[in-house]
Amino acid sequence: MRKILLAEDDPNLGEILKDYLELKGKFDVKLCQDGEEALRTFSKEEFDLCILDVMMPKKDGFSLGKEIRKVNESVPIIFATAKGMMEDKTEAFNLGGDDYITKPFRVEELLLRINALLKRSSFQERGVEEELPVKFKLGEYNFDYTAQLISRHDQQQKLSTKEAELLRMLCLKKNDVLTREEALIKIWHDDNYFNGRSMDVFLSKLRKYLKEDPKVEIVNVHGKGYKLLVG
Repeated sequence: MRKILLAEDDPNLGEILKDYLELKGKFDVKLCQDGEEALRTFSKEEFDLCILDVMMPKKDGFSLGKEIRKVNESVPIIFATAKGMMEDKTEAFNLGGDDYITKPFRVEELLLRINALLKRSSFQERGVEEELPVKFKLGEYNFDYTAQLISRHDQQQKLSTKEAELLRMLCLKKNDVLTREEALIKIWHDDNYFNGRSMDVFLSKLRKYLKEDPKVEIVNVHGKGYKLLVG
């Protein structure tokens, strides 16, 4: 069972996050309510990931992250901040943070970020890269992710980076649901309203690129996300 250090000074939020991550994520979560307690706990136990609230008494999250990095250079760190200011985000990464999340956030979003970081660190520990396909056959279309190109017969359509990323995620889940949150966090790193509208534009473009083959369709799955159907 993966162990998570959760440093959160709001006792209600802390317990909600702890209970959710233990129930849904099957993690062992150690909750600390100030930075000094969290640092003492980290020095005594081994953790697979840390979630650090930035605004905490005794020792703030950034100071705590800096101390943790002195002890362990590789443990994934997610900073949680209520400010959402660009300076905070920049500082989070400058201090060796792997990700940040802005309050208020949904616990489902946090779990997605945790799983992505743990998956990445697992591959790094084994010294291998995750090997995913880069070429896909979609009915009459061929999609080359590396070249960012869709081709059909003698016609070609060059894709933007985000279009290629989004189509690849749909291809990897062909005939299955790609959740809206997963796509936004993976590609845009934040599932806010404006990024969601941006993704809708990219989906419309992809549908246009694939419209010549009626057996290939990107459909909305109400309340969940999208599905690439290939007949």
